[in-house]
Amino acid sequence: MELRALNGEWIFAEDRTAGRTLEQRGAPMASKFSLRVEEGAVVLNGHGSEHEDVRVALDGSPTECPEADRNMRYHGGWKGGVIEYEVAFERPEGDAGPGIGLVLRSFRPTPDGLLATIAVDPPAGSLSIGLHRHAEDIAMPPLAKAVIGDLAWLAGDWVGTRRSGSSIEERWSPPRGGALLAVSRTVNASGKMVGFEYLRILERDGGPVYVAQPGGKTATEFVLTEFSASRAVFDNPRHDYPKRIVYELAASSSLARRRSATEALAVSRGRRLDCRRSTRC
Repeated sequence: MELRALNGEWIFAEDRTAGRTLEQRGAPMASKFSLRVEEGAVVLNGHGSEHEDVRVALDGSPTECPEADRNMRYHGGWKGGVIEYEVAFERPEGDAGPGIGLVLRSFRPTPDGLLATIAVDPPAGSLSIGLHRHAEDIAMPPLAKAVIGDLAWLAGDWVGTRRSGSSIEERWSPPRGGALLAVSRTVNASGKMVGFEYLRILERDGGPVYVAQPGGKTATEFVLTEFSASRAVFDNPRHDYPKRIVYELAASSSLARRRSATEALAVSRGRRLDCRRSTRC
């Protein structure tokens, strides 16, 4: 394939690392990143550097990217339909931390998407392989046939505490006018608000759609794919993180909200918070 097949924004779709258990699977690098091909180089964005864009020459000449606590040196090349580059991490002289670390990354365009292979401190270190796709090439799941009233059990004020001592509140209105509305607030252990979110569940195209706006920013939509009298699952495989949001109502009148990076890991690796119903939060 041509080098320009690397162009665009790539979303993590599948962990293809051999021998990993369900609990170990996940994105081997950033769940979303971009590549841009230029004359004699490829520009990286979202690869874990402090620098927004890193231009890696494909003739093997180094690219230096100094950071606050280290220097990153890139070498790259394009051969046989694969772009491969190494990143050496060098700490300043006199720094007591590890001296030099090495990461090898390669990207191979395939009919399934972009196959990314990451080797950390080879040959004795770890090896990970992940498949990434353009968002438009990832199929959205079908909507579950439901109406907004099927999720009426979500209505109410819920409050829970994380292990860190921070608390999160979600306040859901009763279903009315084809929608459930909510606002979420996170307060740290010292009493300072550190995050908020606007939430909506709307009826659209024959089923409910969950709309999240963390910090009031651009909305992300998730479609209802599974529901019961005490469980609702919303999915968006085109989103980087989370890809799935699960609400479950327990017999003890607590609400568990899970966010997961991948659909398969919704229970085993998702973040879970149990919120109890509260008349006042």
